[in-house]
Amino acid sequence: MATLKHLSKSLKQFRNFSSATAINKSVIKEGYKQQSLDHNLQLFNRGGDGDSNPKDRNVHWVFLGCPGVGKGTYAGRLSNLLNVPHIATGDLVREELSSSGPLSKQLSEIVNQGKLLSDDIIFLLLSKRLETGEGNGESGFILDGFPRTVRQAEILEGVTDIDMVINLKLREDVILSKCLGRRKCSQCGGNYNLATIDIKAENGSPGMYMAPLLPPAGCESKLITRSDDTEEVVKERLRIYNEMSQPVEEFYRSRGKLLEFQLPGGILESWPKLLHALNLEDHDDKQSAAA
Repeated sequence: MATLKHLSKSLKQFRNFSSATAINKSVIKEGYKQQSLDHNLQLFNRGGDGDSNPKDRNVHWVFLGCPGVGKGTYAGRLSNLLNVPHIATGDLVREELSSSGPLSKQLSEIVNQGKLLSDDIIFLLLSKRLETGEGNGESGFILDGFPRTVRQAEILEGVTDIDMVINLKLREDVILSKCLGRRKCSQCGGNYNLATIDIKAENGSPGMYMAPLLPPAGCESKLITRSDDTEEVVKERLRIYNEMSQPVEEFYRSRGKLLEFQLPGGILESWPKLLHALNLEDHDDKQSAAA
């Protein structure tokens, strides 16, 4: 497994490539061997040294899923459970936007139009984050929001071994409602959601219920909405994602690394089932179902 320092250095080398330039196949590790998803899960659950404590397991995972599906929520919980950093490109972009740095204006224009960022920008932000993590002694990672294109996946494969890719699925009408219901407290930074999802079972399709995540009384008057959480922008993000996601999914599916997981409902229902799919247990889970 590549260290975070090695991964950061390698991504720096790639970030100056033109998006129209094909990746140099010589950087892809020779002798790459396909492993089935079942085999990868078996290796993960053995922990490599016979230790069954999840926090002793070093993972290199990727979370896929369209904007608003809940990648950050579930990747964050697994990050805490496994004691590895959760690196979300969306968070990196928002941090850069709030910093008023040299990229801030360019990022703002792209994000507010619902467009995807270029590979160069993503590599720059990711390599900076990995450098920081290396300095803090971090090991392993769960990537959230990267890769989004086959080219990005090829580059990532060329510098590190991804153990597993978890692809979260959710109905598009539910995702739209969730995105439009997102709110943030401008004072404490807490994240909330005002949307109530209540879909009745019909024609053989299962129902779905997701309770709103309401703010405490002290935050109610301080709620703000993300500038890109408008119906027009969300629909454009979903359109672009759906257009580009299938090749990335197939890239990892063909390598036996894609775990498809259909979210059955809110966190109370979905979290235990995701853990079961990953052959994990969370004995210390004391978090609220609305986290």
